[in-house]
Amino acid sequence: MGFDFAGEIQDLGKEVKRFKKGDQIFAFAGKNFGAYAEYNCLPEDGQYFPKDCIMSLKPSNMTYEEAAAVPSRGILALHFLKKGNIRNGQKVLIIGASGGTGTYAIQIAKYFGAEVTGVCSTTNIDMVKALGADNVIDYTKEEYPKRGEQYDFIFDATPFKKGNRKSLELRCKKALTRNGQFISVDNGTPKSGTEDLNFLKEIIEDRKMKSVIDKVFLMEQLPDAHRYIENGHKKGNVVVKIN
Repeated sequence: MGFDFAGEIQDLGKEVKRFKKGDQIFAFAGKNFGAYAEYNCLPEDGQYFPKDCIMSLKPSNMTYEEAAAVPSRGILALHFLKKGNIRNGQKVLIIGASGGTGTYAIQIAKYFGAEVTGVCSTTNIDMVKALGADNVIDYTKEEYPKRGEQYDFIFDATPFKKGNRKSLELRCKKALTRNGQFISVDNGTPKSGTEDLNFLKEIIEDRKMKSVIDKVFLMEQLPDAHRYIENGHKKGNVVVKIN
């Protein structure tokens, strides 16, 4: 579960310049956790994900629940797609397209002009198509990448695979174009700043990206939320709502 949240600023320090009381914000709370608290104290100039915090005004066309799902997963997807130098007309394969990072990766890759193929299970095909994927591979029925297909960029958005990580990477590298790249979400730690969260805010308000929310749990249901996520079959994101 991520350390993201969205809410309204209740109080400010005397030196704060970027925000005012009552501002609606969304943020990555940093590795100190705290996103489950009803109140959280953050520095206004937190600059980097994931060491510190990143905070920006909430997209005006999102609810708090939708906005709370964006920062860490959206920034991860943006970081790796920028690292892949995605350009208009390129072919991109996204493995784990129905997950928290994958659902954002589809939309950001489409925003950059790529032809996107998403890999997911049968039950998630319609959702992945609705997010903009041009093609979908059902991993329960066929191998991926498909034999003969070539991609400029392959992004594996499924973390902590056991056993088959090496064989998957070898298969993917054989499906790359001459200058193509394969990147896993486990490849290194991104260093992203406020400008990346502001970029996501802009494309959300331009209606080019949205959150996929599988379930919303209440605060008293936290153990259920963690169990649901650990089950490994969530679609998009899970959000905890503080009453």
